[in-house]
Amino acid sequence: MSNKNKILVPEARKELDLLKARVAGTSNPNEAKYEIAKEQGIHLNKGYNGNIKAQDAGKVGGNLGGNMVKEMIKMAKQQMQNKNQG
Repeated sequence: MSNKNKILVPEARKELDLLKARVAGTSNPNEAKYEIAKEQGIHLNKGYNGNIKAQDAGKVGGNLGGNMVKEMIKMAKQQMQNKNQG
């Protein structure tokens, strides 16, 4: 199955990957989902994981995506505060 998540600004891929790694507490964006899964007590294999429950997949993806959104909002607020002060 292909990845349906399209980045509206392809040039942002590198920064989004760095953000993903940061919110997951790892230095490698490719390890982010495994780190979140481990924190949730969900076993993920490297490669195919089509056998896990949809609920478990949602816990991993939802946690990772939700934390990324929270961090982006925090960054935007900080940027607006800095702009208003300067």
